[in-house]
Amino acid sequence: MKFAVSFALSLVMGSTLALAETGSPGSGAVWLQKVANAARTLDYTGTFVYQHGDQVETSRIWHFVDGGRELEKLEVLDGPAREVIRTDDEVLCFYPDTKTARIDKRRSKPFPALLPDQLASLTEYYDVRMGEKERVAGREAQLMILDPKDGLRYGHRFWADVATGLLLKARMINERKEMVEQFAFTQVSVGGSVDKEALKPKYDAHGPGWKLDSSGMAEGASTDSGWIVGSYPAGFRKIMETKRTLPGRPTPVSHIVYSDGLAAISIFIEPLGANTRSEQGVWHQGAINIYKRSVNDYMVTVLGEAPSATVVQMGRSVSAK
Repeated sequence: MKFAVSFALSLVMGSTLALAETGSPGSGAVWLQKVANAARTLDYTGTFVYQHGDQVETSRIWHFVDGGRELEKLEVLDGPAREVIRTDDEVLCFYPDTKTARIDKRRSKPFPALLPDQLASLTEYYDVRMGEKERVAGREAQLMILDPKDGLRYGHRFWADVATGLLLKARMINERKEMVEQFAFTQVSVGGSVDKEALKPKYDAHGPGWKLDSSGMAEGASTDSGWIVGSYPAGFRKIMETKRTLPGRPTPVSHIVYSDGLAAISIFIEPLGANTRSEQGVWHQGAINIYKRSVNDYMVTVLGEAPSATVVQMGRSVSAK
């Protein structure tokens, strides 16, 4: 899935669109498909920076395709140590400071694999334009501009490696044309040999003092939550409905996720109680907008990287079956 630095982009956008490349109407869609395929099928290693708000986080990534299987390792270099090992859609996260490991299913696509495999909904609900070529991490990159056709989702800027299609930089733009989050490689190597030893974890989840939590594998199973979201933007569809246990919550929480392929909106429904915050209204945390309201004896919380109008619309439409 995953970023807010204030950045006025109106002048840059205007000049980029004015200089947009001419070409076949499907050129943007062709490039998006190339980008989606590259992150999944190429071998690459690199270092990238993630920015949101006043926070900056640097990570190192190794990605290797072995007989059709995706093997990936992500090491966070700033703050508390974290290491993520992925084999296809199975993810093992290490938190060495607490000697805790968690095995889970991949529920979102992190950078540089931000694009969905199926792109039809993106070209239907976003205007896709080609911008100028620029340099990112020392490589020539093609800029792609995705502007929403409505006011219910954020815009995106993608810079893809001209030679391979690998996504080198991604920027999310809010309704005020400000940058709310950004990923960018500072160094990347595409193709060639990837050291398989580098993909092995530094830590042993079964070692002395370590605790392995595998509850996330069971929580991912589809479950009827007993709730309905009656209104959501065109192009969004429900991709998950389950019940999960959250820290500090005595009872399982219903969790429903909608996505248009880029944006994801989560809806949490839990009984009102001593451990449930009762505030209602709209909040902002970087790129994420949050809306809370009570429904009978339950608290509904909707959050996502989308305009406040989107989370409010969805939150107000939640009702019990």
